[in-house]
Amino acid sequence: MNRPEPDRSAELSHSPTSVDPSHSPEPPAPSGNPTPPTPRVPLHLRLRRNRGRLLRRSLAALLVLVVTLCTAAVVAYRMTDIPEPHPETVTQSTVFVDDKGSYLGRRGPVDRQEVALSQVPRYVQDAVIAAENRTFRTDDGVSPRAIARAVLASLTGGERQGGSTITQQYVKNALLSPEQSLSRKAREALIAIKLDRTRSKDTILEGYLNTVYFGRGSAGIEAASRNYFGVDTRQLTVSQGAALASIVNIPSYYEKAGSDPEVTATLRARWVWVLDAMAASGSITAKQRADASFPAFRFYPPGTTEGQRQYMIDVAAQEAADRLGITEDQLARGGYTVHTTFDLSLQDATTEAVKDLKGGKSGKGSKGVTLHAAVVAIAPGDGAVRLLYGGSDYARQPFNDAVGGAVEAGTALDPFNKVRPSGPLGALRKTAAPTPLKLASAYAAVAASGVYAAPYTVTRITRDGRQVYTAHPHTQRVLDKKEVFMVDQQMLTAYEQAAPSIQAVPSTSADGSVPRTFFTAGAGGGITRRTVWSTGLDPQLALTVALFADRPGKKKNTTAPAQLPNDPPPTDSAAQTAAQIWQLAITGAKKG
Repeated sequence: MNRPEPDRSAELSHSPTSVDPSHSPEPPAPSGNPTPPTPRVPLHLRLRRNRGRLLRRSLAALLVLVVTLCTAAVVAYRMTDIPEPHPETVTQSTVFVDDKGSYLGRRGPVDRQEVALSQVPRYVQDAVIAAENRTFRTDDGVSPRAIARAVLASLTGGERQGGSTITQQYVKNALLSPEQSLSRKAREALIAIKLDRTRSKDTILEGYLNTVYFGRGSAGIEAASRNYFGVDTRQLTVSQGAALASIVNIPSYYEKAGSDPEVTATLRARWVWVLDAMAASGSITAKQRADASFPAFRFYPPGTTEGQRQYMIDVAAQEAADRLGITEDQLARGGYTVHTTFDLSLQDATTEAVKDLKGGKSGKGSKGVTLHAAVVAIAPGDGAVRLLYGGSDYARQPFNDAVGGAVEAGTALDPFNKVRPSGPLGALRKTAAPTPLKLASAYAAVAASGVYAAPYTVTRITRDGRQVYTAHPHTQRVLDKKEVFMVDQQMLTAYEQAAPSIQAVPSTSADGSVPRTFFTAGAGGGITRRTVWSTGLDPQLALTVALFADRPGKKKNTTAPAQLPNDPPPTDSAAQTAAQIWQLAITGAKKG
């Protein structure tokens, strides 16, 4: 039977635990055993416990960073275009060579001519690769190590770093500005990689060889070959190619090789290093390495005759531009090779022969009188100008006395007095002041049995290996055989009546066909000589030497004829100089 629970409310009201609101509670008694604080877990233990989580988070962050960088690189690569070369890196100069192909000079803002890689001997290509970038054939166009060095140098303010690949150097030289910054270096690397993936190694190497600077004002290997060794690129030897490859490292320093002993010795050591690398890689054979000898360099800076050659280049450039139907400025920038009629060895020998003319060097005489000499030599029946001496100093006097000097004729054309020549020769007789070039061409017609040939200085013009112009002599008969004989006799008579001192050469050519004759005449007489001409001729050559003088005119920038010095007699000087140059020409022709 269930019994009801007893009522315990009274007990609860008197319980010791009940609270009497009329009394304040007693504070609890202090405990003798307080609860200790929770100990702090050491850092290494906490890291050990969370290592897995931290590692996962770090890997995730690194992955995000790598993905971001790769994405940025891919986007940057795709957005990077390969720029066109700078205009100055594709501008070419025009080169002038003499009748044997020897370098005469150039015209143009930059001394550069492009050559196809096929025109560069393989051992020259390998020499450049050995000197500048030995992994060129196999790399991706960049050198990570070099880029890292450049970045570190930029961040720390250190010295600028090199060591770029050939591809990077080409990008830097031809496609980008020379600015040194991280952004430009990064763009250089991107373009180099893209260039390496889209162009062949041969194309890149060709562009590099045609733009890299070699010193001596030479941009590209063709200009360097001429300026250092006087040959075309395809004619370079193993030793010469290794020397040019060695120069690329510090071109402004090495350009004095051959004239500065210290520079030459330093370059020689680098040259040995390049050749040894080529032999080690198999680019050249052991025999080629053993046979290699340090090459001889053209002297630098050039001598005084270099400036004198500008007279010839002036004339040839004007003629070449006219034949091509372009301006001289277009010619200078067009990358042409102009093959001239000039004999450079004879030209240089003439320059030396004329130095001491008239008993003293050409130049200022007494009372402001300036002495002049002009020398012209022409091939009879053809018109090719073999020699053109227009003055002693082009820098001081750019005016060409040989083609522009209006010199008093006087008695210079007396042998033609008894004949009636036609064409250009007939017009010349009416000229009171012919140029030395025109006078030489007139007597060349006598040497060619009455056939006049218009003088010319350009035989052919080539560009990129193609011939774009070929000269054809323009001739016409101006004297019949009887008239030629009469002019000949007049010259012989004058020669036989001349003083013994000017009879310097035989009067008959070796084959006896046409007399080898020297005729000396001029304007004025005795101590009042103002102009002296001396002309010699045979079937191979017609040579004219002209001496004259001028002084400042009454009006500004004008001149007036002046008397030639009479000690020694100017007729003797002219004839003897003509005979000396004639002998130089004949000797050179026999050697040729």
